[in-house]
Amino acid sequence: MSDQRYAAHHAAHHAAHLAAAEAASPAGAAGAATPAAGWARALSAAALLFVPGDRPERFDKAVAGSDLAILDLEAAVTDDAKAPARENIRAWLEAGGVAAVRVNVPGSDEHVLDLAALRGAPGVVAVVVPLAEDVDALGLVAEQVGAPVIALVESALGVDRARELAAADAVVRLAFGSLDYSLDVDAVESRESLLFARSTLVVASRVAGIAAPIDTVTTDVSPDGPVSSDAAHARGLGFSGKLCIHPAQVAAVRAAFRPDADEIAWATRVLAATPSRGAVKVDGHMVDAPVLERARRVLARATPETSGPSGPSDANDPSGASKATR
Repeated sequence: MSDQRYAAHHAAHHAAHLAAAEAASPAGAAGAATPAAGWARALSAAALLFVPGDRPERFDKAVAGSDLAILDLEAAVTDDAKAPARENIRAWLEAGGVAAVRVNVPGSDEHVLDLAALRGAPGVVAVVVPLAEDVDALGLVAEQVGAPVIALVESALGVDRARELAAADAVVRLAFGSLDYSLDVDAVESRESLLFARSTLVVASRVAGIAAPIDTVTTDVSPDGPVSSDAAHARGLGFSGKLCIHPAQVAAVRAAFRPDADEIAWATRVLAATPSRGAVKVDGHMVDAPVLERARRVLARATPETSGPSGPSDANDPSGASKATR
């Protein structure tokens, strides 16, 4: 798909969601976040941070310390805390909060209650649907909540149906859940065992003309943990973001998904050296159309339209988000 066709396909696929978000955006205070702005962030966010729905005192901090906060009603919340978590999220949204929300698995009683609690709520920029496998179920979520879906693919069936999920009108982005996927296929979780699933999501997203997918969580939240390396690996495969379960992971994830100084310098040299026609060498390599386009994309990623602060104010505060692992 050419870049022109991709852009047209992408715009047509999501214009209805953006129009709906703009129509629903309250006037609000000057400079306040709006659902429409949040919807755009849902497409471009690199560091998406889970925060448990039963910890409302941490919602604002998660929003300020990430590209997109995901208020969690599923894995980060125990069964006896799910009802108050719904109340917390609804009240925060009605007070002007803007975030994504992860609901419980489709087909469960909790899922039905989640949708009822979110129906008509302002500020929901995306609904993260776990164990995404059924296009109709995703469409129902979008219809009832009035927000687009980030489909969290966590099973062999979800990977097998990745193209259908990515092409669904309700879906704006795919995300990968490696823990449940590895359990489902009875694989030891490793980069090699997850390569097929990851690449499938990348290709499915590109073919459908939606934003590149979001990579799975890194469960190791220690200061010297592998989150930076994991994020760089995902970026190299074509992912455009990563799920975070600890505020301290945000800065490393953001850095991994933005080009470094060497990449920016290379892209600048390529674009500066390219004549209006004919071939040219840069750093000893011939530059053709794909190389030019890569250089443009590098510079575009270096200056994203939407990005949050450089990191949370207190990286040592886990915000309870580590409970989001499944």
